[in-house]
Amino acid sequence: MNKQKFTEKFFMAVLILAVIKIIAIFAELFQKTFWSVIGNLAIFVVVAFIILLIITGLKDKEKSGDASGRGRSGGGNFYLETSLFDRIRNKYEELAEKYIAEKDYTRAAKVYMNLLQDNYRGAQTLEDGGLYNEAAVVYLKKLKNKSEAASCFEKAKQYQKSIELYKELEQKEKVGDLYRIINDTKSANSYYQMVVDDYVGNSQMVKASLIYRKKMDVPEEAQKILLKGWEENKDAFNCLNNYFVNVSDVEDLNQKIQNLYRETPSDRKLIYLEAMKHEFKKDQKLQETTRNIAYEIIAEKVETNTTIINELKHFNPQDEVILKDISRYKTGRNKMFRN
Repeated sequence: MNKQKFTEKFFMAVLILAVIKIIAIFAELFQKTFWSVIGNLAIFVVVAFIILLIITGLKDKEKSGDASGRGRSGGGNFYLETSLFDRIRNKYEELAEKYIAEKDYTRAAKVYMNLLQDNYRGAQTLEDGGLYNEAAVVYLKKLKNKSEAASCFEKAKQYQKSIELYKELEQKEKVGDLYRIINDTKSANSYYQMVVDDYVGNSQMVKASLIYRKKMDVPEEAQKILLKGWEENKDAFNCLNNYFVNVSDVEDLNQKIQNLYRETPSDRKLIYLEAMKHEFKKDQKLQETTRNIAYEIIAEKVETNTTIINELKHFNPQDEVILKDISRYKTGRNKMFRN
C-alpha cells in the first residue's frame, strides 16, 4: 500500500491549522481592537506564505527523490522533516529580526512567543523596545519571574506595582527606595528600619550605619550603631574607623579619640592602635594625640608582643633615629634570649 508523502500530510495539517487560526483571529474582534486583529492577521499571512513556499520547494525535492529511487526510506523522511522545521524556524527568526530592525518590537515579540514559543526572548524584545509594561506582564504571567517584572514596572514608573512585587520578594531596601521616590518617607523609613534590624542581627554594623546615614538621613543614629559595634566587638576595627571618618571637625575628632581610648579595654587596644595609624595621617593636629596613644599601647604590650615595637615607625615617618632605636632594641632583645 502506497504511503502518503510526508509533505502532503504536513501540508494538510498546516491547512487545517490555518483555518483554525483564521477563525481564532476573527474571534478576537470581540475582545481586541480592529487594528490589533488586522495586525495579527497580517503576521499570520506572511508566515503562512513562507511555509507554503518551503512546502512547495520540499515537494519538488521529494518528487525528484522518488524519481531517482531516493526519499522513500525512513531516513529520507526524517531528513525532510528535520530540514523543514529548521527552515521554518530560520524564517521565523529572520521575520523577528526584520521587525526589530524596523523597531516594531510588538510584532517581533509575538513572533518569538507565538511562533518560536520563546517567551523569554519575547519579553526581552519588549523591554529592549521600551515597552516596559508589556514586558512586565510577560515576565509575570508567562515566565513567573517576579524580579524581572518588578524591574520593568519600575522602569515604566509603575511604582506601586513594583513595590508589591518587591515586597513579595522580601527586598526591603528596594521597597524603601521606591517609597522614597514617590515621597512616602514614612513607609520608606519603616522598611529601611527593617533592613537596619536585619544587618544588626547579623552583626553587620557598618552596613546598618550606612542605611541610617545615606538613606534615612539620621547620622547620629549611624554613629550610635558604629559605637555599638565597637563596644560589642562586632567588626570592631571597621566600626571604629567609620566612626572616626564621620567626624568632620578635627577638634571634635581629637577629643573623641582621647575619650574613646580611655574607655577601651585591654583586649581591644591593638585594634585601637591600628585605627590610630589611619588617624595619624589625616591631619597634623591629630598627630600628637595619636602618637601618644600609640606609645602607651606599645609600652603596655611590648613585653608579651615584641614585634609591636615596629609600629613606632608609623608614628615617626621622618625620624631615622627611631628606626635605629627599633633595630637596637630587637638586637638587644635577641641577645638577652640567647644568653
